[in-house]
Amino acid sequence: MIGSNVGDLRVAILGLGEAGSLLARDLATGGASVRGWDPDLHGDLHAIPLAASFAAAVRDAALVISVNWASVARDVACMAAPLLAPGAIFADHNTSAPALKAELAAIIEPTGAQFADVAMMAPVPGLGMRVPMFIAGTCADELAQIYRAFGTPVEIVGAAPGAAAARKLTRSVFFKGMSAAVCEALEAARAAGVEDWMRADIARTFAAADAGLLERIVDGTQRHAQRRAHEMREAAALLEGLGVPATISAATATSLERLANSPSAALPSAALPSAALPSAALPSAALLEGVSSSR
Repeated sequence: MIGSNVGDLRVAILGLGEAGSLLARDLATGGASVRGWDPDLHGDLHAIPLAASFAAAVRDAALVISVNWASVARDVACMAAPLLAPGAIFADHNTSAPALKAELAAIIEPTGAQFADVAMMAPVPGLGMRVPMFIAGTCADELAQIYRAFGTPVEIVGAAPGAAAARKLTRSVFFKGMSAAVCEALEAARAAGVEDWMRADIARTFAAADAGLLERIVDGTQRHAQRRAHEMREAAALLEGLGVPATISAATATSLERLANSPSAALPSAALPSAALPSAALPSAALLEGVSSSR
């Protein structure tokens, strides 16, 4: 059990890219004893105490925060595992699939340390430790208490590693998919000479959005999937004629065709059951996020 006195908290930050460095700076400013490590140091790190080595950062730390890329998350966990003190928390902040989070827990927990799956739900720049987070794991309550002491809006979403990752990634399908569609539409509009109109139309759509928009989207898509699939094939043809890659348009047509041809794939028009998507609300600071990165 980690003590509640922030001044006694020893934290290792593994990964000092954009997100990791901002978290480290806020933790250090907030009174924690921070040791940062990154094999490729860059940027302004003057406010972050740096460890002489990976081992020096992790050894005797009560909290180890991994903020890297998902592609190296397993390697970082394997390197940290033999160095972790019993009862220490290894918090993986990387954006990865739930299956990988479960693998990481299986690496960390046999050592006597604890594993936490953490999802940062908005861009870290401008927020630092105040970025909204979802936490899953058997030590979620303990880690939430620590993070809240530094001003973090935290929501505990379960005891199973991967529960936080599942929320983040399912939301990414919506938000990052929407962002890609907006960018493709603007690129096409620019090529067609109507970009100003398209920007204004998108802005008006966002400004007029209300709680009923979700149900209108779901209901209308299911009722008119076949017609809309044909429309999106025409849109993809337009983009190709304009010399604009139609990646999102073509994928949208394929998705609509699947809905039209497979009634079982359709979503219910009412809200999803809580078992499929837990009912806790996303913190308001994350409702409209920009493009985020772990580095």
